[in-house]
Amino acid sequence: MESPIRVGLVYGSTRPGRFCDTVARWASGQIVAREGFAVEIIDPAAVETVSTVSLNGRVAACDAFIVVTPEYNHGYPAPLKALIDSFGPEWHAKPVAFVSYGGISGGLRAVEQLRLVFAELHAVTIRDSVSFAGAWEQFDANGALRNPERAERSMDAMLRRLHWWAVSLAHARDIWPYAKTV
Repeated sequence: MESPIRVGLVYGSTRPGRFCDTVARWASGQIVAREGFAVEIIDPAAVETVSTVSLNGRVAACDAFIVVTPEYNHGYPAPLKALIDSFGPEWHAKPVAFVSYGGISGGLRAVEQLRLVFAELHAVTIRDSVSFAGAWEQFDANGALRNPERAERSMDAMLRRLHWWAVSLAHARDIWPYAKTV
């Protein structure tokens, strides 16, 4: 795979004043700072302003995904589920990684549930993730991490694995197109 890996950065929240924008901006900055990646923003809050055909094509064109999700009441947000369920084959045989945030659990309970959802959609979830417990205290008023070292190391590991899976699965899809059997 010689062209950049097109990563769909999926926003998990649609709440007004959402903190997701802060975390997603950080994640996007980390992705574009690395050679070999390009970012495609997929925001369920913007779905109403984008045609379904256009969004379908954007999701289908992605080689990999990173879902930025909060944890609401021990789970992931309903608009994220609606977005995920709007597509089927577009997720097949592609890797999905997670950046989560929240209170004490850092969104990890939401991620564990999302792993089950993506398995059903024939996507491959990456074990490595980035999690922000007490996220509101970790970022300053400008959206910069106060102590970025741990998160940057976690993101680096996750992106290296995401790259490997994206290249490997793209190669496999080129050789033998993925088909779900019923």
